[in-house]
Amino acid sequence: MTQPPVDIQLIGKEVAIRWPDGREDYFDPEYLRANSPSAENVGEKDIFGNQYGGDGAREFPGVTVDGWNFAGNYAVVFIFSDGHNTGIYAWDTLKKLGDAQRKD
Repeated sequence: MTQPPVDIQLIGKEVAIRWPDGREDYFDPEYLRANSPSAENVGEKDIFGNQYGGDGAREFPGVTVDGWNFAGNYAVVFIFSDGHNTGIYAWDTLKKLGDAQRKD
C-alpha cells in the first residue's frame, strides 16, 4: 500500500503532490478530471457484467481544482470547478497517473 503524501498544494492551477520518498508529481486539473476513477468516467459493472456509464466527456477544457477532501488515510477526492467530486483517487492511482505523465 502506498503511503499518503507528505503534502498536497495548488501551485498556480496545478495540483502538486510530494511523497514521503521525495518524489513530486504535478497534475494539470484537466488531466486529473479526465482520469477520474469515478463511475461517471469509467463506468461500473453489475453482478452480471453489464457495463453502466463510463461514456462521459473525456476532455474538460478550463476545469480547475477548487479544493479536496481526504478519504480516510488512503485517498483524496478532488473538487472540480465543473462540480465533479465523486472520483476517489487512491494514493496508488495518483502514483500511476504520475508515472503515465512521465512516459508521455
